[in-house]
Amino acid sequence: MSPQDTILITGLELYAFHGASDEEQTIGHRYQVEVRLTVNIESAIQSDSLEDTVNYAEVALALQRVATTRQFRLLEALAGEMIAAIFAQFPAVLAVWIRVQKRLPPFPAIVDTVGVELTRDRIE
Repeated sequence: MSPQDTILITGLELYAFHGASDEEQTIGHRYQVEVRLTVNIESAIQSDSLEDTVNYAEVALALQRVATTRQFRLLEALAGEMIAAIFAQFPAVLAVWIRVQKRLPPFPAIVDTVGVELTRDRIE
């Protein structure tokens, strides 16, 4: 069995224009994203070379690009599109866990965040 290691990105902050209402899509919100990428990084451990791993800076930029170039009504759809972008751009990623949270959502309760978590395996 090959190793299944994890690359983490936590606390990625974005400002984007998603939400169920037209007002949310106009005003925008702050979002926070966390992602865990399941990969085999044995080659990178041995080589100490960026080419043998998944570049987390490029992953962060890909997530930011998805969140800021399209609008979604649901966090579920946003998170799903982020996962699709990771699988499309980074073939070494075997599985993705992602959490997308909206900060201070506009509804009649006081909460810090609301969000979704998705886990998907690469389908070969």
